[in-house]
Amino acid sequence: MADDVARSGCSAGRRDHGRLQNLFRTTAFKLSFAYLLIFTTFAFLALGYVAWNASRVLDDQMVSTIEAEISGLSEQYKSGGLRRLISVVERRAGEPGASLYLVTTPAGEHVAGNVGALPAGLLAEPGQTEAAYARGGSSSLDHRAIMRIFTLPGGFRLVVGRDVEERDRLRSVIGGTFGTSLLLVILLGVVGGWFVASRVLKRVDAMTETTRRIMAGDLGGRLAVAGNGDELDRLARNLNEMLERIGELMRGLREVSDNIAHDLKTPLTRLRNRADEALRSPASAADLRLAMEGVIEDSDGLIRVFNALLMIARLEGVSAHELMAEFDVGTTAREVGELYEAVAADEGLSLDIVTTGDLRLMGSRELIGQALANLIDNAVKYGAMKESVPNRDGGCIRISAERIGCAIRVVVADRGPGIPAEARGRVLDRFVRLEDARSRPGFGLGLSLVAAIVRLHQGTLVLNDNAPGLAVVVTLPALAVGDPA
Repeated sequence: MADDVARSGCSAGRRDHGRLQNLFRTTAFKLSFAYLLIFTTFAFLALGYVAWNASRVLDDQMVSTIEAEISGLSEQYKSGGLRRLISVVERRAGEPGASLYLVTTPAGEHVAGNVGALPAGLLAEPGQTEAAYARGGSSSLDHRAIMRIFTLPGGFRLVVGRDVEERDRLRSVIGGTFGTSLLLVILLGVVGGWFVASRVLKRVDAMTETTRRIMAGDLGGRLAVAGNGDELDRLARNLNEMLERIGELMRGLREVSDNIAHDLKTPLTRLRNRADEALRSPASAADLRLAMEGVIEDSDGLIRVFNALLMIARLEGVSAHELMAEFDVGTTAREVGELYEAVAADEGLSLDIVTTGDLRLMGSRELIGQALANLIDNAVKYGAMKESVPNRDGGCIRISAERIGCAIRVVVADRGPGIPAEARGRVLDRFVRLEDARSRPGFGLGLSLVAAIVRLHQGTLVLNDNAPGLAVVVTLPALAVGDPA
């Protein structure tokens, strides 16, 4: 029992240590630490400048006071000589808060003033200096002052100064405040960085856990969105959209696999039965040739199916920029329509092709031609189903291409049975065929291929009711009028 408790404690300690390490490794903590370092540096420089400037101002004030004192005493000396100077010094030295005064003989002996002693040799260096001194009645040099040493006629010395105790006290106060402020800034920065990083780490851990479930097979998992619009929310939304797209592709892959298994089973079975029948039954060379022709025809149909699937896969995996070239959609529509005129006439149908305006676009002429061929082929195939629409008004297939603003709209409309509104989105998927169309040849890949080509060209594909019949509307981005190739 004690061992279990110890192991549990060790495991908890390792988890806490691991979380702490992860916290220190987070970008949020590193950024917070960097901001803290920058802010602390600026705070150090700002407070240091304030302290230096305050000290300099005090020094300037003391120097100005000393200069004013010396100027006044010089006037006294000029008007009354040494005796007058000593009298004034004695009087000023006894006032509360007085400056420092000292008058000495050429030999350095004390004559008047409130300064008890100075460092040896200091009086021999006239000018301004900062040095230690002893107050009157003391010989201990335990105070400091800014002084100006002035040599009088006859070798006498006049010393005027100001004690720097007030300045040092201010420096001490500023230094203490400086250290406390920096410590407080660092403490608040560390706590703030820990708080921000822990919140970010918590969200990242939740996102990581969700991605682990997704990688384990739960494709329905989605990243949580806090709703505050920050960068993690934007990342989560984009990843969720990506997961939705991946889910759609996976569902489409499963559906394609199922459809391939169902829709190709019949032609493969028919192909095998024909070959088996030709081998088992006694037949002439003509019968065998006829059977082989049927096998080849079925094989060609299967090859066309796989070619269409490969083309759809390639279209969904390439960029339109790889196929870009300028061409006229109207010319392509007329050329493809002319190829189907004879086929339509055999079915008792007519083709009406109308193109107007500047119909230039950047794209693949071959792919757009393939898409138009698929649409016209479907229109001929289903437009000829007279039994489906007994009272239709003629058998005309209308192909129109016109420019509308910055887009080109191509419409292929027939007078066939049409597609119910609830099934129009579904028929764009691979291998989807409606019940009415199962008696017609085909595998349900024509509209899927058209949709892939239109998506590649950044266009839209819409199926509308032609009352009766179907109108397929393809909208593609056009070149601006006057643009060069």
